[in-house]
Amino acid sequence: MGAPKFPEMPGGLTPDWLTSLLRSQGYLKHAAITGVVWEQVGDGTGMMSEVGRLRLTYDGNPGDLPPSLVAKYPSQNPTNRAAAMTYNLYERETRYFAELDPLTSVSSPRIYFADWAGDQFLLLMEDMAAYRIGDQAEGADLGDSQLMIDELAKLHAGFWQDVDQLTWVPGIADSYHADNMTTLCAVGWPNMCELFADFIDPRIAARGEAFQEKLAALQQIMNRAPVTLLHGDFRMENVFFGQQAGHVPIAIIDWQGPLLGKGMVDVALILAQSTRTEVRQQHEQKLLERYVAGLAERNVTGYDLAQALGDYRLALLYNWVYVSVVAGTLDVHNEKAFAWMSQMVARQSAASLDHNVFALLTSV
Repeated sequence: MGAPKFPEMPGGLTPDWLTSLLRSQGYLKHAAITGVVWEQVGDGTGMMSEVGRLRLTYDGNPGDLPPSLVAKYPSQNPTNRAAAMTYNLYERETRYFAELDPLTSVSSPRIYFADWAGDQFLLLMEDMAAYRIGDQAEGADLGDSQLMIDELAKLHAGFWQDVDQLTWVPGIADSYHADNMTTLCAVGWPNMCELFADFIDPRIAARGEAFQEKLAALQQIMNRAPVTLLHGDFRMENVFFGQQAGHVPIAIIDWQGPLLGKGMVDVALILAQSTRTEVRQQHEQKLLERYVAGLAERNVTGYDLAQALGDYRLALLYNWVYVSVVAGTLDVHNEKAFAWMSQMVARQSAASLDHNVFALLTSV
């Protein structure tokens, strides 16, 4: 058996190893890394991956390399790493950055290295510590919501009805992703209703069995044309907002879950789970109009507001699978995790009642 492609994380990210790796990528032509100080990023609640900041010391001129990089690598918890492998999360994120990021005008951190092998992967990327990270517990105001809608229009327009080459990206239906979501929804729905009883309307909680009976049909609907590339987990914690001169207005992170499906799945995740309920209720149609206009500006034709509104209502219903899996199967004992998940449930519940989406089950 050959030597492993990657060292033990994070201790193996030594000056010599990083120097050799980055030279292979065309950096450090006139310098070497002589010191690395690692520090954890976030509060340690990440499930499938771990993230650390590498503060670097150089001997010589590092050229384009900054004084710090962010490293993302597999969870060191064997159970979490195995769960990530069932969704091919490590392959999906590294391949997004290596193959798809260059094809879109969407902003994400600059990538200095991206590769995976089996249950190992490593991303070395731009340190965006000076940006404001989204806070789903607090929720998006109108300005943040507009920025996110604009960025989704960029992403979706770039792959609108042009996904045949993305054979490694799972669809919402007829895929391992669909199978896993169906299985986890059955487990997650009752747990979600118990853990977040104060945040979910009892009329919705009672529709769990009916929803699960129609889930396969909903997946098929969400997988019908027009199909595009979805982020798959588009929420506030996965967005950075620029604050200083030279910053991009918005940057999207965490590309472990790209999917193929209707663009409204991403749009509904933002508006019904991250945007503050009162903001959504007041500006919802204008934001949907903004999305449709953003597509049209990028040469997407044949998709009007009427179709968007119909897709939006169906996506609101379908996205209960996401809510039930996240709120019903992930660890909610961390205070921060419970705070954002509770608001996700509450906002999704309010949007579902506003649009009477469960009435759609009879016609699915």
